[in-house]
Amino acid sequence: MIRDLFTKHKKKQAITIPSAEAKNDVPEGIMTKCPECKEIILTKDLLKTAKVCQKCGHHFKMTAWERVECLFDEDTFESMDNHLKTENPLNFPSYMEKVASDKEQTGLNEAVLTGTGKIGGSKVAVAIMDSHFRMGSMGSVVGEKITRAVEHATESGLPVIIFSASGGARMQEGILSLMQMAKTSVALKRHSEKGLLYISVMTYPTTGGVSASFASVGDINIAEPKALIGFAGRRVIEQTVREKLPNDFQTAEFQLNHGQLDAVVHREDMKETLSKIIRLHVREENAHE
Repeated sequence: MIRDLFTKHKKKQAITIPSAEAKNDVPEGIMTKCPECKEIILTKDLLKTAKVCQKCGHHFKMTAWERVECLFDEDTFESMDNHLKTENPLNFPSYMEKVASDKEQTGLNEAVLTGTGKIGGSKVAVAIMDSHFRMGSMGSVVGEKITRAVEHATESGLPVIIFSASGGARMQEGILSLMQMAKTSVALKRHSEKGLLYISVMTYPTTGGVSASFASVGDINIAEPKALIGFAGRRVIEQTVREKLPNDFQTAEFQLNHGQLDAVVHREDMKETLSKIIRLHVREENAHE
């Protein structure tokens, strides 16, 4: 009887801790957490919805090539000026190493992808900034590529669309970066003098020198929902004016209510909206050449 107490006693099941190898069996990046509603989403499902959370509508940041896939008619986009390369005019420490790392990670030569293609059958010139490359900061090559795209559109009689996603001027290039504000704006002025259409699309974030130059001078200015749009940071402004700013300050919705934007457009409606605007403003023979 006493012996049975020992022989029939069940051993507790040991708790096993997954090894490092087992943890690595789950591919990195397979799940994505929404920063707005905290929903856990399969990354492949998120890509199917143009990187918009289906629960709360949060717009995740997109790469330049992801925007091309969402917006342009199939097999119509042709990139341009991919040969332009960034230099280090101020000999800024580790700058070229960081640029090389971003090139490898994004597949871009700089923080903007430029080219031509068709949206809803209408041919346009486009510049799409990518915040994954040096936070989308505007250096000499970014400014040069945008300027060349606008000049090509002017010569070809095409509308221009620029998708802004930038932290502003690139500090590693100093005054050369700030000069791009004037250069891009002058190119757009010449484009406008030809009676051609420029649509500015502001995404998260559109700040600093980019917001103070080409991003804000579109014939039509639109933005994605809750995009951050502004020049100086919120904290800097509050310290300067010594006032507490509204919670929605510098959001796309705030800018719309205060007259800086013509519309806030959901990403799933962006292609149709751009196509309609182009058809309304561009002569038929030019729109579908």
